[in-house]
Amino acid sequence: MRRFGQTLGIRPECLAEYRRQHAAIWPEIAQAIHAAGIRNYSIFVSGNQLFGYFEYEGPDEEYTQRMVRLAEAPRMREWWDLMEPMQVPDPERKPGAWWTDMDEVFHLD
Repeated sequence: MRRFGQTLGIRPECLAEYRRQHAAIWPEIAQAIHAAGIRNYSIFVSGNQLFGYFEYEGPDEEYTQRMVRLAEAPRMREWWDLMEPMQVPDPERKPGAWWTDMDEVFHLD
């Protein structure tokens, strides 16, 4: 299992709508996330910053392919088209990324 932490900005005027949309995530999106091997997925907010955490359960060599399939899942582009205008990506993020990956410094079970 791999753990991921990611950050992304949120436009302050969009936070209420962002919360509303995530309180009723579309079933197709939840199913696609689960099918990709993502578990224990949470998004937190502090000020204008989102923090996403998830665990990937699956073979390491399949991770990239599963994320591509997730991006191609039915209605995913439609969901992202709703979310992306509310978000502010870090200009220093990796090429092709939307969220900024964080390095894990410490973990304790």
